[in-house]
Amino acid sequence: MEFKYLSKNVLLGFDNYKYSSVDTSPVSIYIMHPFWNWLVKFYPMWLAPNVLTFSGFMLLVITLLLFTIFDYNYEASNDLQLAYPPIPDFIFLVAGFSFFWAHQLDGTDGKQARRTGSSNPLGELMDHGLDSLASVIMPLCLYSIIGCGDSQLPPIRLYYVLLSIAIMFFFTHWEKYNTGVLYLPWGYDISQLGMTLIFFLTYLWGTKVWKVEIWEGGCTAGHVFECMVHFSVWGMGIPMCLYNIYLSYRNKTGKMLSMYESLRPLTPMVLQCILFTYWIHASHCHIFNMHTRIFMLTFGAVYSNITCRCIVNGMSNTRAECFNMLLLPALTINIVLHSMTSSAVAPITLVYLELFMLLSYFLLASAVHLHYGIYVVKELAHHYNINVFTIKQQSTTKNKDNNIANKR
Repeated sequence: MEFKYLSKNVLLGFDNYKYSSVDTSPVSIYIMHPFWNWLVKFYPMWLAPNVLTFSGFMLLVITLLLFTIFDYNYEASNDLQLAYPPIPDFIFLVAGFSFFWAHQLDGTDGKQARRTGSSNPLGELMDHGLDSLASVIMPLCLYSIIGCGDSQLPPIRLYYVLLSIAIMFFFTHWEKYNTGVLYLPWGYDISQLGMTLIFFLTYLWGTKVWKVEIWEGGCTAGHVFECMVHFSVWGMGIPMCLYNIYLSYRNKTGKMLSMYESLRPLTPMVLQCILFTYWIHASHCHIFNMHTRIFMLTFGAVYSNITCRCIVNGMSNTRAECFNMLLLPALTINIVLHSMTSSAVAPITLVYLELFMLLSYFLLASAVHLHYGIYVVKELAHHYNINVFTIKQQSTTKNKDNNIANKR
């Protein structure tokens, strides 16, 4: 018997789904979209838009793997490279090209879908689902430039930067869950172009250029980056999300959910933030500092699963979950750590125990989320009688009149 994640009500909701978005960014309107409209003309008509989406994501994955190999502990860019060799210059060149083309492929997949008449909700779901993972991967790659030396950002501050980015991405889709409209943030294209430029400049001048004090007191580019992320999220992004939701209620243009139903999707995200933050501070062996990448990738797998489920509920207009089962291991680990506070366990035993729990959680969360993603895509592809990575002939495609015309 084949495993299924999507109920009949969810599939029915997808049949009635219509894409609606608002993009007022000047960079997007006057620079990126004209460029993408030109670029997409070079794509062959047989090229499926999901191939573009997935290819862009895989470029980011390859970049992350390269940085993991050459800079696992974020020590390679430190001034005193005694224990760790510096990151080879070509890695930054590869990262620059990867980030640039990942951005272009992500921006042209929807245009290719409309160009080939293959638009459908599956394409949008794949796009945003992979973006939820990309929002974790990108800062993890960029942090290799900054490093965690004494004059740079310690890993815990990377966590809070990443937490802000994750919350902003989730709030964008929570906003859509309530309003039915995807409001595209201004900072997206600017940040993508900025990260690409940073990697190319690092290839030319090295990581030291980002560690020069901008003004007295030890403020470097890393600190400026940290402040910009927090300000753009908490000073601009989140308030705009809340304001758009308020307007949808005032003007009666949204889904007009009750207060409880409106806030329901936030519950698993809030729980994850609490559980992972407590784990970092309750760790007996500072596991986060020792294995920052694995910890953050574990966070990313759980976060992406929570976000993808919220996206599915928003697109199908069904009730969101108030708890995610992938949070149970985090809760269990926190209980174990708390119970061991006053125990007389050898320090080396604590290190191995917590590392075992972290690695087990990472493998479990990754496997569960991968299974979820694959089967949801398969179910929607079967429902719409389409291929995921190829375009069927018009005559053999099962048309869903309300969805074929959708903009992804």
